[in-house]
Amino acid sequence: MTSAPQLLTDPFLQLPTATSVQVVWFTEFAGVNHIVTYGENLKQTARASTTKLSRTREDQQSRVASQNQDGQVYQKPVQRDIWRHEAEVTGLTPGVRVNYRVTSVQEDGKSVDSDVFSLAATPKSDTPLKILLTSDHQLKPMTAANLQKVVETVGRVDGVWFAGDLVNVSDRASEWFDDNGGGALFPGLQGRAKHEMTHNGVKTIYTGGQIIQHAPMFTCIGNHEVMGRFARTGSLNDEFDDTIPRVVAQRIYPDKSLIDNSFNTNTYEEIFSLPKSKEGEKRYYAVSFGDTRLVVLYATNMWRTPKLDGKFKGRYREAEKDLNNPENWGYGQVIYEPIAKGSKQYNWLESELNSPEFQQAKYKVVMFHHPPHTLGDNIVPAYTEPVQIIERDSDNIKAVRYEYPKDADYIIRDVVPILEAANVQLVFYGHSHLWNRFVSPSGMHFLETSNVGNTYGAAWGDRKREVPIGYQEDYVKLGDPNGLEPIVPTIAPLLGEDGKPMPYIASNDITVFSIFDTGTGTVSSYRFDTRKPDSEVLKFDEFKLKLSSLPLPPGNKFPG
Repeated sequence: MTSAPQLLTDPFLQLPTATSVQVVWFTEFAGVNHIVTYGENLKQTARASTTKLSRTREDQQSRVASQNQDGQVYQKPVQRDIWRHEAEVTGLTPGVRVNYRVTSVQEDGKSVDSDVFSLAATPKSDTPLKILLTSDHQLKPMTAANLQKVVETVGRVDGVWFAGDLVNVSDRASEWFDDNGGGALFPGLQGRAKHEMTHNGVKTIYTGGQIIQHAPMFTCIGNHEVMGRFARTGSLNDEFDDTIPRVVAQRIYPDKSLIDNSFNTNTYEEIFSLPKSKEGEKRYYAVSFGDTRLVVLYATNMWRTPKLDGKFKGRYREAEKDLNNPENWGYGQVIYEPIAKGSKQYNWLESELNSPEFQQAKYKVVMFHHPPHTLGDNIVPAYTEPVQIIERDSDNIKAVRYEYPKDADYIIRDVVPILEAANVQLVFYGHSHLWNRFVSPSGMHFLETSNVGNTYGAAWGDRKREVPIGYQEDYVKLGDPNGLEPIVPTIAPLLGEDGKPMPYIASNDITVFSIFDTGTGTVSSYRFDTRKPDSEVLKFDEFKLKLSSLPLPPGNKFPG
């Protein structure tokens, strides 16, 4: 007996304009017809275009269908066929929500419908909006609870800004769609997750929240959206880790595909429809949404272990077994897209900060993945190109080490100063899996609200970062390496063991989300204790963005 066809995801919204929005969904069949019906009594129809994802696979570490342990079904990466459908709904009026539903028809004529959801054009200026600020979901254990509490607390949000690390391994299909643990990206954001948490013998199943069926999502690239050399290793985990700089790939593989043999964001770019810039395509862009100009940068690097025992391809040294095999070197924490002054991305950013759309926006927000200020571990070493040091004994290589000069941190040295000069009010990022925030002397806010699903701790008090001893650079063990003091939450901070308020949340039991209310200019952060499923969601911090000085006339440059 053939089972009834199913959609792999509910529809979700992308690329709103003043009169239209894109509706996207996925199936595991190519089908013969895919449509959106919308409007009064769903009488209007938009036909979808269909493409097949090119690199989605499952492997021995997948947790999908009947595979619940390594290698039960898959012993190596195997292609998984997934089709993406996208239709443009037109004729919209800003401020007017419209019902819609998607339908996909299989080759045998059997069809499947989604539920009915609502969509809208991009909001006009002066429309008060509630925007979810989130990042680093990565199938982590508290994520479904987090997203469920977003909807229960604030209702339907108007947009989602996602500061990177949506999944763990970008080419592993189940991490996006249907991981057995209930933490896959789309089910969580669509209220279809089934993640079980147990505390003191009490089981609670969290379903996530029905969010992106109704609200467009704007994302940026984190390190987990980047895959390494294609199909060179035996597992997707290893392929993810197998990134090398483009310049090295050109030297090692002069006659082969540069993207296939260094790193790529193919799956990420195939899944999402995002605004584009001429220079960066989907990888970095800017978009106006209500009263806000959101600038999205591609600022992330390859996470590598700080361990120094010689067994690992790390951030500070190469593995001893590979010293005489440079093809297997990791080359330190590879920066994927140049952002230093004079780079293409930097020049684009400078132009964007001078654009009328940016200058005349009431709120100016910049989003990227790597933290400029944090108590987390992942800010060390500095965000700069690794300086390779090869130690030799006669003709033999004894060690390959990497230094990261702190005064060459591209984000702090080059990017932050021009954001300050352009009156950016909020810089939003992730990566370290905690909540903390900072304010610069000029009043620019920095917010990291990535304690969504789990944490790796904060470098505060007695807990220090793992940094190398005996290297030339000063790798900061405690606090923010870039000199700002963290802000203690303004409403209900957690207390440390000493009874004093803590300026951060780094917890595997308490999940955090933040909401930007453009009507009041406030950013509010909430926490929920998953050990107490019947407890209330608590607002613990709130701050207000300063209004920019009067917008500059078109054509005038920001000072600096």
